Amino acid sequence: MHVWSRQRGVSLIEVMMAVLIFSIGLIGLAGLMVMATRSNHAAYLRTQVTFLANSMANRMSANPTGVWNGNYNSGTYPVAAGVVGCAYGAACSPADLATHDQRLWSNQLRVFLPNPAATINCAGVGAVGFDPSGQLNRRPPYGGTCNMTISWSERAAGDKMHRDNVTQTFAWEFQP
Repeated sequence: MHVWSRQRGVSLIEVMMAVLIFSIGLIGLAGLMVMATRSNHAAYLRTQVTFLANSMANRMSANPTGVWNGNYNSGTYPVAAGVVGCAYGAACSPADLATHDQRLWSNQLRVFLPNPAATINCAGVGAVGFDPSGQLNRRPPYGGTCNMTISWSERAAGDKMHRDNVTQTFAWEFQP
């Protein structure tokens, strides 16, 4: 009878060790899930940035006169919120359409990205000595390029649970 109680105690220790090892595995799995969630959110933000950049490039290609007159150039996106006009009714000038596009795009930046900042700088007429005025009613290229930079805050992926935000930047040179 004495042997049987020893065997019973050994089984209890084996079960406790198995629970301990299983618990350590679960803690590691929880850390992996947190890291996967952060990586998934970072990928989501980068997808949004790509979408927003393409959206503004498409808007700009629809308004070549506004682009090459410098109406989209700004180092302070998102621009101040205001009434987004020029959507209905009378025709807009290229400058009015550029202002309309800037405000819509700025609203999208604020909605989809944390702490957004962006710049757009188009060089063409003065920078390369090319005057596109004779070709503005045709399709591009015009001989100039635009540089777009979008930055946003992203939570750092790492070992620690409470790390500071890191500023990420997307830079793109394109021809609208």
